[in-house]
Amino acid sequence: MTKPQSKPANPNFSSGPTSKRPGWSLTALSNAFLGRSHRSKGGKARLKQAIELSKELAGMPKDYLLGIMPASDTGAFEAAMWSMLGARPVTALAWESFGEGWVTDITKQLKLDAKVIRAEYGQLPDLQQVDWNTDVVFTWNGTTSGVKMPDNAAPPADRQGLALCDATSAVYCMPIPWERLDVITWSWQKGLGGEAAHGMLALSPRAVERLETYKPAWPLPKIFRMTKAGKLNAAIFEGDTINTPSMLCVEDWIDTLNWAKAFSFAGKTGLDALIARSQANLQVVAEFVAKHDWIDFLAATPEIRSSTSICLKVTAPWFTQLSTEEKQAFIKKCAAALEAEKAAYDVAGYREAPPGFRLWGGPTVDPADMKLACEWLAWAYETSKPQ
Repeated sequence: MTKPQSKPANPNFSSGPTSKRPGWSLTALSNAFLGRSHRSKGGKARLKQAIELSKELAGMPKDYLLGIMPASDTGAFEAAMWSMLGARPVTALAWESFGEGWVTDITKQLKLDAKVIRAEYGQLPDLQQVDWNTDVVFTWNGTTSGVKMPDNAAPPADRQGLALCDATSAVYCMPIPWERLDVITWSWQKGLGGEAAHGMLALSPRAVERLETYKPAWPLPKIFRMTKAGKLNAAIFEGDTINTPSMLCVEDWIDTLNWAKAFSFAGKTGLDALIARSQANLQVVAEFVAKHDWIDFLAATPEIRSSTSICLKVTAPWFTQLSTEEKQAFIKKCAAALEAEKAAYDVAGYREAPPGFRLWGGPTVDPADMKLACEWLAWAYETSKPQ
């Protein structure tokens, strides 16, 4: 196969940390609040600005709270589970590695007798089995499987339990039914390419009520504590973080959010433009898959197909006959060839997922670059496969 003549202007297709916003440079950090306490007036103002911009761009309900938490999306979601679960029965959904991680914490660490509903990679659990009168723990988008919740799969309005949703690779990239979710978490380094180690935790009024009326049976580490004397520590949701944040990362996040607010694409602006661009990247990959008989989406059906963590499987008969180790070796060979050419970085699938490719298609990725990356992927496949 002839080597493609053009390369993506930005070859970064990692699913976390994801590609920086278009035009980003270190000058975006020139006004960072450095060498000062994050608890000073200026530090708190910067953190509060990051929270308010995050809420505005996301279109969150006005009565929801949003705070910055330690340890990325993982820390935010762990804080919610450890603080709120145990008050009523729990249902946990798992269809990829991060969902399985929450199941492990719920059943092995918190030792709760949860109902676990699983599906294989590429599938979604049977949502008809979910009892929304229990507390339900789930991801919105399976980052390691490329399988997302369908757009019409919002929890019922009359649910009695809490809906705890890890939405880290979905927020700012997909429609989120905020008013049907009670706990929503994400991280800066996913949807918009911010920097790592900071998580966002959104709480509905029902989640706040749970925090103030329920005390878990287990001890809570300091970084999980969101109440004082039985009342919500509201300062956390005004910029008074539990531990010390990186003000460089905060500045970068503010810059990213301001870019996103002003972003335009396909006649849309802001959040609508971000979602449209992610969908455009998915469409590019769909057209590529339709033209090549050796590759397909890992997600079984279009309605559960992620537009951000786009996971692909090799379907060629020769490949399917290989052992798992041989499949992984081939995928690594292709990914290494693309990296050597500086055509596409970090496109191998997640280490615990079925061997395949994964391309980040969030709104910081240009669909024109995605198209070129697909052309290079075809080249890497054809030149790396057994002849």
